[in-house]
Amino acid sequence: MSIDLLVIGLGYVGLPLAREATLSGLSVVGFDLNTEIVAGLNSGRSHVDDISDADIAEMVARGFRATTLEAEAGLPEVIVICVPTPLSADSTPDLAAVSAAARTVGRLLRPGMLVLLESTTYPGTTDEVVRPLLEEESGLTAGPDFALAFSPERIDPGNPYFGIRNTPKVVGGQTESCADAAAQFYGKLCDQVVRARSAREAEMAKLLENTYRHVNIALVNEMAIFCHELGIDLWDAIRCAATKPFGFQPFYPGPGVGGHCIPIDPNYLGYKVRTLGYPFRFVELAQEINARMPAYVVDRAVELLNLAGKPLTGSRILLLGVTYKKDVADQRESPVKVIAAKLRSRGADLCYHDPHVAAWSVSGEPVRRAGDPAADLDAEVAAADLVILLQDHAAYDLDQISCRARLVLDTRGRIAGANVARL
Repeated sequence: MSIDLLVIGLGYVGLPLAREATLSGLSVVGFDLNTEIVAGLNSGRSHVDDISDADIAEMVARGFRATTLEAEAGLPEVIVICVPTPLSADSTPDLAAVSAAARTVGRLLRPGMLVLLESTTYPGTTDEVVRPLLEEESGLTAGPDFALAFSPERIDPGNPYFGIRNTPKVVGGQTESCADAAAQFYGKLCDQVVRARSAREAEMAKLLENTYRHVNIALVNEMAIFCHELGIDLWDAIRCAATKPFGFQPFYPGPGVGGHCIPIDPNYLGYKVRTLGYPFRFVELAQEINARMPAYVVDRAVELLNLAGKPLTGSRILLLGVTYKKDVADQRESPVKVIAAKLRSRGADLCYHDPHVAAWSVSGEPVRRAGDPAADLDAEVAAADLVILLQDHAAYDLDQISCRARLVLDTRGRIAGANVARL
């Protein structure tokens, strides 16, 4: 059966793409090896924060279907690869999922098709890894026989203002004709398409975006450490600096970095730079600083408890917010697990609360969830020796927390009060 689009990988990148394409009138099939995800989608259940069950039901009603079987993929005009690109144990790029997806695509490939890679990776992957696999499996040649391009995903989980439709879409083709085909396809889904000179520039654009954030977050995280020692309110300094209408963009300190993009993606660029024989010093230093923040949060907790005449051992500590980002359920690379593990190893009596996480464990050991409804959470806040705000979810009444808590360590710069210390 002929279809317009096959999306390989139905996670936080692939599923929103499949939804936008479906709403735009395209016939769409989603391919994923996770049988639970596929069964859920076909039954109208979502596993992605920004897409509701009602959204999935609408997609299914419009003809969307998901499958784990290559034989059920149909005959697509366009295939988009949206699979994960994690780091291996030695912090080098793990492209196993990309390679496996490329081989699958190669077996489905026929003349005239368009193949797009959206998975974040190092510059050169489209040409050096994906293209040879496609050509080997299909016997076809990129450019003359089929179109091949890279387009970086720009999904921002939890962002109510920007989605696929109104976020400019960068595309870089293997050839000019490949770029033409990619721009024509994404023009059906996005209000603006931006053409890069080639796939390498498009791959680099994604890494530049995230490395920029990584480095600037590290800058303010290091400032937070020495500003505390100097008795300077960094949050107020940022507020003042942000009034400058040019030449400055505010970044804010926090307990560490999480999600796929910031902790992972700059390492892909660092890996590529190291193949040239020298280090990428900015990335390595930023990684070192940001990785230090969970331990710094624990040190500040110990300091605050000591000033209150309490040891860390045996103290009741309530962790508020364990996801990597505000108002999402995603826990990927969340620094809170590192913080919790360090606190627990030093004898703290831990509990947590997160409106998006019903059960939570650290190093295989469950952490007690503070009670619901809100009245019970208020009691837990009042009973804790120290409350640490790690994620400022909209569901939290921060003024109420400030009023009820004995002592608060605010890692997000959101709470004021005599009993509150900011990171």
